[in-house]
Amino acid sequence: MQWCEAIVHTTSAGGDLVSELMMNSGAAGTEIVDRADVPDPAKPGVYWELYDPKLLESMPADVLVKGWFAQNGQTHDVLAALRRELAALAGRTGGAALGALTLELADVADEDWAENWKQYYKPFRVGSRLVVKPSWEPYAAREGDVVVELDPGMAFGTGTHETTHMCLELLEKHLKPGMRVMDVGTGSGILAIAAAKLGAPEVLAVDIDPNAVRVATENVAKNNAAPQVRVVRGDLVNGETLPCELAVANIVADAICMLAGPLTRHLVPGGLLVCSGIIREREADVATAAQQAGYRTVERMGQGEWVALCLRNEAVHA
Repeated sequence: MQWCEAIVHTTSAGGDLVSELMMNSGAAGTEIVDRADVPDPAKPGVYWELYDPKLLESMPADVLVKGWFAQNGQTHDVLAALRRELAALAGRTGGAALGALTLELADVADEDWAENWKQYYKPFRVGSRLVVKPSWEPYAAREGDVVVELDPGMAFGTGTHETTHMCLELLEKHLKPGMRVMDVGTGSGILAIAAAKLGAPEVLAVDIDPNAVRVATENVAKNNAAPQVRVVRGDLVNGETLPCELAVANIVADAICMLAGPLTRHLVPGGLLVCSGIIREREADVATAAQQAGYRTVERMGQGEWVALCLRNEAVHA
């Protein structure tokens, strides 16, 4: 089996948090490299003679958390999801105490991985009609197939990750032709494109990451979905919004908790929110936030360690 070594730059305060994120993301194991773990030669103790004084000089200034991920069809989305989790962690803590929280790949360079992972990514079916097809792979469509052609680059959303897979299933089940859709945190644009192909006449795809906006725009063009899908950079608070019958948010639990209330003002009464990216341990937090914001659970799905919810907006605004 081939492995990919992911390295996150952080601080002593962030080492254990980042290690836990990596393990929750599927790392086979982690290692924390921290200068603080090496005794100070200026304050020798009983065990100092066991250390080479040059060891401290050779260690990086940042605390490095290393995690090892098996290379397979899901690794692309696993690493992209980890980047999003790190960004969310930085947002929750203000970032400074935890350092840069940047992720790099050691065994496979980022630019190489952008090509190498493609060998694992083949066309696949989701639900009864949706087919996700990499742009470089041939596929003979069957009658009734709704084909989404995708080149995700390094943006999250190939469809193979459990969170995206469940969103696609819930979209196919609950999106009715004519519904307007807002995709919050669009990533590769896969959910926005699927919504358009399932009959949404107007889709607003929003992301704060300029790389995701670029990738999503390119994928919308590949699918000839530009008439229906508009991709913009921003967020729900400071960016553009769209009154809609359905919103989809495949992000992280904290972001869903934060956005659930504001989203009720953009969803029509009775409109649906499909949300995913929820690790099982955080499901109760999301359910509580959703209930307080005025949602009722319509459907729950679970795959592996992840949960997706379809919620109905029953909030009443003055």
